[in-house]
Amino acid sequence: MQSIVTVNKPLVITLMGPTACGKTALAMALHHLLPVDVISVDSALVYRGMDIGTAKPTAVERAKVPHALVDICDPADSYNVADFCRDAQQAVVDSIAKNRIPLLVGGTMMYFKALLEGLASMPATDVNVRAAIAAEATKQGWPALHRQLSEIDPDYARTIHPNHSQRISRGLEVYHVGGKTMSSYRHQQRMTTTAPVLTERYQVIQIALLPNDRSALHQRIEKRFEIMLTRGFVDEVRLLFQRRDLMAESPSVRTVGYRQVWQYLDADYDYEAMVTKSIAATRQLAKRQLTWLRRWPNLNNLIVELPLNDDFEEGQQIAKIASQILRFLPIKSL
Repeated sequence: MQSIVTVNKPLVITLMGPTACGKTALAMALHHLLPVDVISVDSALVYRGMDIGTAKPTAVERAKVPHALVDICDPADSYNVADFCRDAQQAVVDSIAKNRIPLLVGGTMMYFKALLEGLASMPATDVNVRAAIAAEATKQGWPALHRQLSEIDPDYARTIHPNHSQRISRGLEVYHVGGKTMSSYRHQQRMTTTAPVLTERYQVIQIALLPNDRSALHQRIEKRFEIMLTRGFVDEVRLLFQRRDLMAESPSVRTVGYRQVWQYLDADYDYEAMVTKSIAATRQLAKRQLTWLRRWPNLNNLIVELPLNDDFEEGQQIAKIASQILRFLPIKSL
């Protein structure tokens, strides 16, 4: 029998990792080993009706292992990092009040960063400004807008790839709406935040699930997208495409995979190009996540071999990995 030992603070566990590395399956396996409450840290899983393309846990899986912050808003709703921090903090409090362990799981690294380090007060999303930026990018290309951002905010621009449309767009949007650069807001955050939000109140153990072979992760990404297509991903996006309250620049539609299928439905390119672009975009997402994790402080890395078959999610290997995580935790045998 095992018991969690904390040092004057309740325990909180974070489980990070790139897309398609098995985080959800691992969290569900941990649920069988420890009294954890799973809290999603994923900017796409919050949306109802976006199930296949987000690899969302099924209703059956969530009946067995509940996931907080899944299916909490409509794709037309605005949901940002500040909303997440508010909801995640409440979910943590609720879990601890039940004498359980919050397990924060996902790959939206900006959400993790804000939750752990605090959040600067930034301008809210402005749909009109964002649409104007997107229209300009369509004409000139994102590298041109990256150069524009470099002139406005060189420090922030240096951290962004010239084709990272979402971060370029947000950097320009923040400047045009708030009148200050992203770097200025972040500097203000560092000056006003005296202690990280979670670590001030809790004993936080941070764990990363990392593939030992990048090529194996790429193959899993490709296979997973092919499975999504067979399960009706295009039809799922078509239902969103037919809605009058959504457009290509809606935050939900900008999700990797959804954006490419949307553009296919809008006749921007053919089916084969959509598949190629979706897989490439997902690999780029994984690359960005891994870049975040390489410089993440206080992280316990768990390096795993990623097989291509489903036995990883459903068989003994994921249970073995879950048991390995116990060594990072303040646990003693009784």
